[in-house]
Amino acid sequence: MESTPAGAGPGRRARSRRRRGFVAGGLLLVALVMVSLAVGSREIPLADVVHALLHRDPADDQNLVVWELRVPRTVLAVLTGAALGVAGVIMQAITRNPLADPGLLGVNAGAAVAVAVGISVFGVTAVGGYVWFALGGALLSSGVVYLLGRAHDAGTNPIRLVLAGAALTVVLGSVTSVLLISGTDTAFDDYRNWATGSLQGRGFEVLPVIAVATVLGLLLAVLIARPLDQAALGTELSTALGMNHRRTWIIAVAAVVVLAGTATAAAGPIGFVGLAAPHISRLLVGQGHRWLLPCSVLVAAIVMLAADVLGRVVVAPGEIGAGVMTALIGAPFFIALVRRRRVAKL
Repeated sequence: MESTPAGAGPGRRARSRRRRGFVAGGLLLVALVMVSLAVGSREIPLADVVHALLHRDPADDQNLVVWELRVPRTVLAVLTGAALGVAGVIMQAITRNPLADPGLLGVNAGAAVAVAVGISVFGVTAVGGYVWFALGGALLSSGVVYLLGRAHDAGTNPIRLVLAGAALTVVLGSVTSVLLISGTDTAFDDYRNWATGSLQGRGFEVLPVIAVATVLGLLLAVLIARPLDQAALGTELSTALGMNHRRTWIIAVAAVVVLAGTATAAAGPIGFVGLAAPHISRLLVGQGHRWLLPCSVLVAAIVMLAADVLGRVVVAPGEIGAGVMTALIGAPFFIALVRRRRVAKL
């Protein structure tokens, strides 16, 4: 009887399948990037898009559309999608709740009230201004939730943190409503454009801070990949395996705040991506966070970019915000997963 070669068997086949899946997902993302650069209120042939990318010419109208409007918008869609996907994985892991999303830490509510203040009180109208207000509000609200929920002890009782986030979200939502109701029609319209999750008008000026914050958040997520695997085993067993709950929670909360806060600041409150992308990724690569985190980056980026592209096409030459499109596309799919009981247990 011949012996089985080392490394052969189900494990090797699973790794090979995962690699093929990543390659396929990468090719799909590249294809979506090219489509994103080509479609919009002004259609540009793919050959002209490639030419514009390789030969930048400020005197060419099509070249300007590609470089000044669609390149930053496409990069931003990929970054925000990746950030929300990883933030969702972390939230579901540390709370052991398959329906958890980054909004549980008050990120969306904090960003929303800060943007409302910026528009209504300070008269901010530029997208670059929204980003700073929203990022500051997300960080501040998450810090309050962290303190109220005693997150340093939440490794043994994550319910406190979730309840604190839910309570603060209700309060901040009421404040946002008061500001908008008492404000001008222009202020309401400006806020509505941000809140729909539209990426229109985002230029290169917002990309550096978004890119740096996203990379920082992803690095924090990588640091706790193994502890997140241990957290799924329960408090007692994970402690026996040497998991430091306090350290893991501090890094996890910091990663979620940076990732979700940055994405919300850049694109508005996007509700579906951070919830569903982790579940889709689990169906593809399983529970291990060494594979789950990069897969969620890829899946969430694809979902976000596809939603943005479809939002430009379905009512052309008008546009529907990516936040609205993610809900329209993703909610039925997620409901189907739940009804078929294919939402993975944590």
